Amino acid sequence: MVLNMFEPIMSDWDDFASSVSTKLQICDSYHSSYSVHPYIVFQLQFHWNPHIPDQTSGLNQQGKKYNSITEYNSITAAKPIPPKSNGDFGTTWRIESSLLFKYSAPLIVTYLLQHSYNLVMVYVAGRLGAEELAAASLASMTANITGLCVFEGMATSLDTLASQAYGGGRKKLVGLHVQRMWAMMSLAVIPIGAVWLSSPWILKHLLPDPQLANLAGTFLRYYLIGAPGFAMFEAGKRFMQAQGNFTASLVVVLICAPLNILWNWIYVFQLGLGFKGAALAIATSNLLQPLVLLLYINVFARHTLECWPGFDKKKCFQNWGQMAQLSFPGILMVLSEWLAFDILTFTASYISTSALAAQSVLMSVTITMYHIPMPAAIAASTRFGNLIGCGAVATARQTWRIYYAIFVGIGIFDVIALTSLRHVIARSFTDDKDIQYVIITTIPVVAAAQMFDALACLVNGLLRGLGKQKVGGWVNLGVYYAWAIPLSLLLTFGPLKLGLLGLWVGPLSGLGIVTVIITLYLKWSNWQKAVDEAKARKG
Repeated sequence: MVLNMFEPIMSDWDDFASSVSTKLQICDSYHSSYSVHPYIVFQLQFHWNPHIPDQTSGLNQQGKKYNSITEYNSITAAKPIPPKSNGDFGTTWRIESSLLFKYSAPLIVTYLLQHSYNLVMVYVAGRLGAEELAAASLASMTANITGLCVFEGMATSLDTLASQAYGGGRKKLVGLHVQRMWAMMSLAVIPIGAVWLSSPWILKHLLPDPQLANLAGTFLRYYLIGAPGFAMFEAGKRFMQAQGNFTASLVVVLICAPLNILWNWIYVFQLGLGFKGAALAIATSNLLQPLVLLLYINVFARHTLECWPGFDKKKCFQNWGQMAQLSFPGILMVLSEWLAFDILTFTASYISTSALAAQSVLMSVTITMYHIPMPAAIAASTRFGNLIGCGAVATARQTWRIYYAIFVGIGIFDVIALTSLRHVIARSFTDDKDIQYVIITTIPVVAAAQMFDALACLVNGLLRGLGKQKVGGWVNLGVYYAWAIPLSLLLTFGPLKLGLLGLWVGPLSGLGIVTVIITLYLKWSNWQKAVDEAKARKG
């Protein structure tokens, strides 16, 4: 009765503010009587059913206030339903779909706006010249593989540690995990910086054009200035997301994305820095992001500081083992997929000029589409980690089934959108009839790959919520490099000579296999063990 009374759905903030004291009294009474886990109390406090009259003000149908949960039960002649074993509580399709939309909508916009940094950079470089455009694209790909994917992969450990700590009621541990991640990322910047500083020399030995290598390497040197800011922001986002705040990162990028355009205009065209200015612009934006996030927290979200223990130099450098055990597989998960698609793009250059141009268009489209399921999977991972952290195994399994159905819907949407718009997409990017034909004939396979990519995003996200990045890392590595890429090369250059169409069959089959393997692992694995591991983790 009580759990239904406070059904977790989105509600009006003003009603929440006016009624929070009464709700806290009821929650405290329920918690003390039945030892409800703090995360369940969090659910009761922050989500209730607006369709039940006067519940937010603690009034019964006669207009009298309930002084306690005991009085409520005596009047309604109903007994409160204790939580299920291991901290479980009921959930529904409506609850989970509402939470997923609430969490993922701002994240989707956030990641799309972050992606705009690269789009602006490519546009500006293209205005400077063909060689600058090629160098910017090469430098961006190199930065992704040798640096940014490392930071992204390391940050996935916080999808496990921070969300489980918050779900388990150990709020100060959330901030401590973020401090440790910042320290680890600071060390990671050193080898990454060494590679980027040496990149003009390295690329000269890999590329036939020394001028192109020098331009791309110079870009990376200036891009390095913003690397610490990028890393700190990725960890800072997880600090807020673990607490269910997905708006903070959106606000930050809403401020920084327009400023990124301004920096490009100032550095490139007003100060006359040219190609170097494009790199400095994106570096400045990356440096600004964690500062704006810090300002947002201190002005608009001070309540989230309850998860900040203060900087502890001693604890910050302790217990790195558990974070490293999750970070390295996380890097493997991200790197194996990113590198695989870059290899395919490089391979397309050996098919034909039209195939390479078509591949560039298809990659631009798929990366944009990817920014729908990927942020949604991060939101699902956070919710999942919270549930595992509070021991709600049965609820987590119920949530998994709901999310799976939702992501199937996302995948179907991607398939319908891409296939129905394939002619429009081809005409929008090029007037060349040969390139248009390659794009139009390849998009159905690309669309099918997006279907499985959505599900692969989800199952990999749920692995992070369970703290099983190692499983995802090895599965992704094995499938992509032992199966998907060899199959692509065989179908492209082998007896069938399918060209770009064959090149995309490999990722399609690879994503499907990854989805099936991890889905079966999630179905048969012992989730209670993940709960026990979360509880056993030291602060």
